[in-house]
Amino acid sequence: MKTYKFKLYQHKRNKHLHRSINAAGNVYNHCIALHKRYYSMFGKHLKNNRLMKHIAKLRRKNEYWQLVGSQAVQDIVQRIDRAYQLFFKHNQRGVRPPNFRKRIKYKSFTLKQSGYKLLENNQLKIGNKIYRYWKSREVQGKVKTVTIKRNPLGELFIFVVTDYVDNQINVMTSKSAGFDFGLKTFLTCSDENNIDSPLFLKQSLRQLRLASRNLSRKQKRSSSREKARKNLVRVHEKVSNRRRDWFWKLAHQLTDKYDYLYFETLNLKGMQRLWGRKIGDLAFSEFLKILECVAEKKGKIVSYIDQWYPSSKTCSSCEHVLKELPLDKRYWNCPSCGCKHGRDSNAALNILRVGASTLRVGDVSQPRVAISV
Repeated sequence: MKTYKFKLYQHKRNKHLHRSINAAGNVYNHCIALHKRYYSMFGKHLKNNRLMKHIAKLRRKNEYWQLVGSQAVQDIVQRIDRAYQLFFKHNQRGVRPPNFRKRIKYKSFTLKQSGYKLLENNQLKIGNKIYRYWKSREVQGKVKTVTIKRNPLGELFIFVVTDYVDNQINVMTSKSAGFDFGLKTFLTCSDENNIDSPLFLKQSLRQLRLASRNLSRKQKRSSSREKARKNLVRVHEKVSNRRRDWFWKLAHQLTDKYDYLYFETLNLKGMQRLWGRKIGDLAFSEFLKILECVAEKKGKIVSYIDQWYPSSKTCSSCEHVLKELPLDKRYWNCPSCGCKHGRDSNAALNILRVGASTLRVGDVSQPRVAISV
């Protein structure tokens, strides 16, 4: 599967897509309300097919809901059902049920089998309306779904998902490495290559403060406040785009150099409560998602060791385990063999050793982060 992202031209007919997204949000909230009411009355989960039939009847009488195609309505019902299934299965791990969304925060709708058509000259037909988009590259493969999505600035994008599989030639290096995530050094590698994060949020903190202060001074529901809001969104979007670009480049560098990459499972939510904005700026979980995506395409393996393994307190030479090791102690001497260790470099070596010894062929589905605290 491959996803293509294109931006729609700004045009007055785009208001129809905005209205369709708003109507999709209305359908979504109504489905959530039905789920909550059904569970409060009968103590059971509302079945997917039953809800689809009920929404189909209501849609015939509601002209506003008819702005959303039947395929998009089915996708909304199915997404809510999947979200509830995940909640019932993993609620002990902190997974929350789906909830109501404000109209301004509802972002997209998806068309699966019908309701759209990709035309020549960078045109997309949805319903009876034709829209143009910036076609940066050719779409390869059979189109499976088309998603219309808007960002906080009000710009519209289309996401085209195809069944195309890129059969690229993968160069194997037979190298392995363990990586330790840290606040001062983003990644400490077992082969002594340290990677520092540019900290894009910290670089743009002054601009964000000025933009946020300017927004707070504007009168509510005024045009100047809307301009200030969009200015703040642009600053946040620039930070996010720069960080994501750096993540993709780093993921390609690591997967080109190593075949097996080992990490430690971390409780990032607990770390967020301790160190706050710094953890959000590093965005380690987002990097791992990108790294797994790149590694899967190149045939490389990303694996994780147990969260509770004492990687920092274990001597990488003789495997002696310290009873205590405070966070402010960056270097320590092993009382057993006398070796001097750096906290992060020693942890990276232990992650490599444990990960290589416990890896099973095809076992790449271990959790990236610990959800429980």
